[in-house]
Amino acid sequence: MGFGQAISSGFGKYVVWQGRASRSEFWYWILFTIIVGIAASILDSLFGLRVYDPGDVGGYAVVYDRFGWVSALTGVVLFLPTISVSVRRLHDTDHSGWWWWLQLLNVLCFLGTLILVFGFYIKPSDPGDNSYGPPPVA
Repeated sequence: MGFGQAISSGFGKYVVWQGRASRSEFWYWILFTIIVGIAASILDSLFGLRVYDPGDVGGYAVVYDRFGWVSALTGVVLFLPTISVSVRRLHDTDHSGWWWWLQLLNVLCFLGTLILVFGFYIKPSDPGDNSYGPPPVA
């Protein structure tokens, strides 16, 4: 699956939790979200579209709490399809979509995402049918 097909599939299956997503579909979607996120941040910076800017707090410049309207809107629009394609990717490796919640461990450390990426997301697809359906079209 190519870059354009992955984006089309991501938006076409906006909140489809059943089925499977190939490795290329998943990683192209992640690349797309990164590119769109960077572009949104650039637009926010260029036009000064900040939702929240605390400025100086106690003599310290707080820069980590700055985000803009374009970035916020982008995050809202891409949130559900990103979860959806992640769940379908987990299905492709014959794992339950509930494993996605492992990312909540990120509150404590980066462990949840590391387990998902290196344990599930980079694994090759199951070649045949599994409990979540036939293999995705590559």
